[in-house]
Amino acid sequence: MTNTLHRFGDANSFHDDYVIFAIPSRGKNDKGCLPKLKEFLRLALSFKPVNLGDASHGGALRPCKAMNPTQHWNRDMTPDYESVINGVDTPTTVAAVFDNRVNAEEFVKAVRKADLGLCINISTSIDGAEQCCHAAGIPRHSVGYSLGFEGKTEKLPATQVLTLSTMCGHGMVSHSLAKKMIDWVKEGRRTPEEAVTYMARFCSCGVFNPSRAKRVLEDARVSMK
Repeated sequence: MTNTLHRFGDANSFHDDYVIFAIPSRGKNDKGCLPKLKEFLRLALSFKPVNLGDASHGGALRPCKAMNPTQHWNRDMTPDYESVINGVDTPTTVAAVFDNRVNAEEFVKAVRKADLGLCINISTSIDGAEQCCHAAGIPRHSVGYSLGFEGKTEKLPATQVLTLSTMCGHGMVSHSLAKKMIDWVKEGRRTPEEAVTYMARFCSCGVFNPSRAKRVLEDARVSMK
């Protein structure tokens, strides 16, 4: 079970969204796990992740208390993967996010070979996860399904808004922010790349997928033409 289970979209919408976690179990293998967690993240760098996450400190794009509002629009948008790796200082959940299946598969193969002794979770479509396991030569241990939304679904935000906001499993990318970014991209006030970095900084666990978010924003912009 992972909070990324509730990412909104059908199976096809996850063709560019693979989140792979390493998770220590409290009282089982959490003692001495910090080097293993860092090794997991550093290993991911060889396979071109689009984000790295530490559930205790965030992802490769983070907010900064030292900046004033006038600096916000001109800040560096380069993901800082080294800060994520070096910042792991307590047993926690770490994650690597990929935007294509080949890189995700190769990373899972490398993780299996490294034999870190940590629980590994793959969050994507069922078929995508199966393919990653098959590539690594291992059977799937279990599977979790999201049952979607129930109740007065007519009151939910638009599909594109839900797709963007649910990419932070802790709900830190608000519906209002996602809608605002879509509107700004449509109006030409921000590029999809800029809008993506604004949203990614709010994701407290670092599993926001910039590539998938950019695709959603591009689709919204093109639909206006």
